[in-house]
Amino acid sequence: MTGNGIDNDAIGATPMRPRVLDRAEMPVDTAELARFLIGKMLVRTLTEGVAGGRIVETEAYDIGDPAGHAYRGITPRNRALFLERGHAYVYLAYGISFMLNVSSETPGVGAGVLIRAIEPTDGIGLMALNRGTERVRDLARGPGRLCAALRIDRRLDGIDLCQAGPLWLGSDGQAPGEIGLSKRIGITRAADSPLRFYARGNRFVSGPQALNR
Repeated sequence: MTGNGIDNDAIGATPMRPRVLDRAEMPVDTAELARFLIGKMLVRTLTEGVAGGRIVETEAYDIGDPAGHAYRGITPRNRALFLERGHAYVYLAYGISFMLNVSSETPGVGAGVLIRAIEPTDGIGLMALNRGTERVRDLARGPGRLCAALRIDRRLDGIDLCQAGPLWLGSDGQAPGEIGLSKRIGITRAADSPLRFYARGNRFVSGPQALNR
């Protein structure tokens, strides 16, 4: 039971003991990386403790993608997208919510993977405090909620997610299960490209039911 009265065991939470992902095991190709990250762990270390969960939804923004932030070339804002794969690109969307992306491809090539949702597995009480809700299903279901729950902002932009630190990617060896594929959500350019990956049947995936079959 957490300090906020949320029973981790009651929702099937388990302690996270993942290892840090090795960059060499991460696919270079953006779409392949987006698929690869389903089932991997996203871990946030805060002064109050560790929080995070299993990645259940991603979107790929490939080389030359008109919907991607790297489309018009490198800028001070998007430079993290041009780093070696496995770095964090964090941006503020519509002046409201931060979004977390993982850089992909080779250094100097702008592309990335948006982390859209995680299934909370650790630090659930802490995430509930950060989000101001005890609805576990809604803690990190959607990219803005995810960043709020884990207190991810521009201060983490550019950090290496393949080494232990304030934010990192990990694996506990658990298979991701069946992975679904659909068009991406909330964009107008290249809107029908099938570049959204999700853990099929997982209740923590965001988006309309029609896209989550």
